[in-house]
Amino acid sequence: QVQLVESGGGLVQAGGSLRLSCAASGSIVSLNDMGWYRQAPGKQRELVAKITSGGNTNYVDSVKGRFTISRDNAKNTVYLQMNSLKPEDTAVYYCNVESYSLFMRGWYPYWGQGTQVTVSS
Repeated sequence: QVQLVESGGGLVQAGGSLRLSCAASGSIVSLNDMGWYRQAPGKQRELVAKITSGGNTNYVDSVKGRFTISRDNAKNTVYLQMNSLKPEDTAVYYCNVESYSLFMRGWYPYWGQGTQVTVSS
């Protein structure tokens, strides 16, 4: 089992910044893709940003140029630096990590508990 602990959410004014962190612990053999999703009230969960084990990144169009995803493989941690925040960024943000499972002999996705980000206008 892999546990994910998220931190860094909160309330910020439009134009402000927040940095989310997600630390993985437990029975970690290897981590593959790490990413952040978000879900606003009444909307479907969407991918915000993802980073591969090799460091390649991709972002949803609405956050390009404002958000930066990074990872520290030594700490099994993924970060999301969010700048120039807008009210439409308000959502619960979830960390997602692919961890190799010896039991299932394959990659298995794990989810964090979610952290609230609220951007006031």
